[in-house]
Amino acid sequence: MKINVIDLFAGCGGLTDGFLQTGKYNTLAAVDWEFPTVQTLKKRLNTKWNYDLDRNNILHFDIQRTDELINGYEDSNFGKSEGLDNIVGNKNVDLIVGGPPCQAYSMAGRVRDQNGMQDDYRNFLFESYVKMVSHFQPKAFVFENVEGILSAKPGGISIVNRVKQAFEEIGYEITEDLRANALFDTSFYNVPQKRKRVIIFGVQKSENSKKQIGEFYSLMKVKASNKPLNAKIAFENLPKIFPLKLNLKHSHSVILNGVPLPKNHEPRKHSERDIDIFKMLTEDILSGAEKYISSKALIQLYKEKTGKDSKFHKYNVIREDKPSNTIPAHLYKDGLRHIHPDPKQARTITVREAARIQTFDDDYEFLGSRGDQYKMIGNAVPPNFSKIIAETVAEIFSNKFITEKELEYVLR
Repeated sequence: MKINVIDLFAGCGGLTDGFLQTGKYNTLAAVDWEFPTVQTLKKRLNTKWNYDLDRNNILHFDIQRTDELINGYEDSNFGKSEGLDNIVGNKNVDLIVGGPPCQAYSMAGRVRDQNGMQDDYRNFLFESYVKMVSHFQPKAFVFENVEGILSAKPGGISIVNRVKQAFEEIGYEITEDLRANALFDTSFYNVPQKRKRVIIFGVQKSENSKKQIGEFYSLMKVKASNKPLNAKIAFENLPKIFPLKLNLKHSHSVILNGVPLPKNHEPRKHSERDIDIFKMLTEDILSGAEKYISSKALIQLYKEKTGKDSKFHKYNVIREDKPSNTIPAHLYKDGLRHIHPDPKQARTITVREAARIQTFDDDYEFLGSRGDQYKMIGNAVPPNFSKIIAETVAEIFSNKFITEKELEYVLR
């Protein structure tokens, strides 16, 4: 019997894809409010997982309108739906998963915003998630977010405390120490990227709930690798893309050499100035000189090349001998902090390379504009990490607890 799941804030499907890869889950419904991400998810579910899209269970809608989402709606922007209650029917919702948009909690977002994101409505999207959990009463939920949620204090009140209280009021329990237990670096979970994320696993309160939560985090820690996964794997066997000279439409050309062009592997156009900078930075690393690896040196370089001041360094080369830096939604604006490691290619990463760093399969096609594609990939949970979460939840559901001896080893 498969575990029935609803995915909220589903995006392009990073969580859903990882869960489906286990073969242990059935996606009853998924919801997101951005059209390109919903279209991407629909195509993936149909072509990879043989989902019948006539079921109309992949919804393009604003989750803040929870009553309509549950009971049905007809809207000029979002179309028409009979609502989640009718879609679910007489099936049990065993699990709810999802990650409310995290920009309001992210460190980078708070630095860029003049009011530290204090007034951002996204601070409280978790409340809509809580309402859905309260309505469907699943056995458990998985709530994913950025590390910044641990320190976010809109209105001077800790978001973490608000989240704990909200779930407690509807009869669910989560771990007491989120920083110690719920913070994970995905580079130790088969993802070639240093990406720290908070995974809140909550269960209905019972005499076993604390044990179930403890077991979940213990199992997750057992499954971490000893070494992080480096970024080299993300660039292997892809067609190379070299700079062109004097082309008004494109700055680079893909060299196929008999290799088929993967979907979403077209490069951005770069200026000659940026191409020269990319060559210099990548050669600096490849040669071992490493004159430009400090923030101070990169900030100075930016000023020399552009004549502009910046408090933060704008450039970062992805190194093949280390995990990539985090793939963010901000990648849709520019790729200067995600420069390809090959000096001969002298460019920022393509959508496909960003997707590989996020562990999306090469047959995962992203729809919408290139900016839409970068954004949805940056917002996603890496499917490889999702799969490990899904396997762990399934173990908890089947009561396959680890032994006391193993638990003592993990918690030492």
